[in-house]
Amino acid sequence: HHHADAERVVPFLTLSVANYRNLSNETIDLLAKEIFFTGENGKGKSNLLEALYYSAYGSSFRTRNDSEIARKGDSDFSIRSLFREENGTSHTTAIFFEKSQKKIEKDGKILHDRKELVNTIPCVLYNHDDLDFAVGSPERRRFFIDQSLSMYDVMYIDVMRRYKKVLKNRNLCLKEQMYQLLETYDVQLAFNGLEIQKKRKNAIFQFNQIFGNLYEQVTGIDGVGIKYIPTWNKKSGDEKPVTIETFSTYTDSSLPEIDEVQDFMRSKRDVEKALGTTVTGPHRDRIVFVRNKESFVPMASTGQRRLIALVLRTAQAVFYTRVTGKKPVLLMDDVLLALDPEKRKRLTTLLPEYDQLFCTFLPGEPYENYRKENTRIYKINSGGWEETK
Repeated sequence: HHHADAERVVPFLTLSVANYRNLSNETIDLLAKEIFFTGENGKGKSNLLEALYYSAYGSSFRTRNDSEIARKGDSDFSIRSLFREENGTSHTTAIFFEKSQKKIEKDGKILHDRKELVNTIPCVLYNHDDLDFAVGSPERRRFFIDQSLSMYDVMYIDVMRRYKKVLKNRNLCLKEQMYQLLETYDVQLAFNGLEIQKKRKNAIFQFNQIFGNLYEQVTGIDGVGIKYIPTWNKKSGDEKPVTIETFSTYTDSSLPEIDEVQDFMRSKRDVEKALGTTVTGPHRDRIVFVRNKESFVPMASTGQRRLIALVLRTAQAVFYTRVTGKKPVLLMDDVLLALDPEKRKRLTTLLPEYDQLFCTFLPGEPYENYRKENTRIYKINSGGWEETK
């Protein structure tokens, strides 16, 4: 029942797991453009999506602590996937977590850094926690933009790591009152931080072209945009930094020069010594949803907020394709549940272009409505799976 066009390009061909959460130690056949996992909650649907994500990025979206992933009573697990690139060549990735150490192999060669997996199998994950991007802390919105950049830009991953390291050392100096080292760290923080802000600013500018348009198509609400307020901005020199109250008058000003940032940091010395921590920089940048120059989220209904999150994910996929020319794999974890049928239909018709789609559903849901003729449907029960026709 597979047609030639499904055979053409699907990234994930098979996934094999051992001791991975509650999943059976078996191989699942993924040769199809659309694959649905149906089953009650807690039976393993999300674990399958997590395993796919894990094999794409070498980390989980649910936990930082890999030992939590191993089956209860076990401390080690492994996961292998066979996937195909657009040019038709097949590859394998294998990830072993043994004795608290992670080992990643691609085509039998050991990768020394997770970042070498970037661009291998780009996955965009839609999930419940995405609501955080609309209503959660500023950190969650920064995380979203950082993730969008990290999906394709290895340089961004490097500069973020350098920045975090400098920030950590600088905070240590403030805490331990080793103030004579601050000047040196200021230069490094400014240099790496401005690089991050430049990339974020550019990404958010491109994102805006995509997001507002999509959001209007799904909700009928026009003019919703994303505003980036870097803590180092040309206005930093003024006594009053931009706040949520004054940001409607804030126009996207250009980023400062490195020496302006250093001056600005010097002006914050006393505050930082008192607090023992670094108060400015990309780790304090803000990203705000706006409409008609006002913050949008406080006025938005719960449904509109949930749709911000879903549309953001779609924009992330479209953005990735624009930048790289590649289509991602979409992983949709129970996301249609919370939408009324009308919005659900609009969202599904507006899905971004993808190479493969994985979707989880509860048993009673009308997933038949979304299936295409080659969609594979697996019933998931107690970590096992059975294909249903």
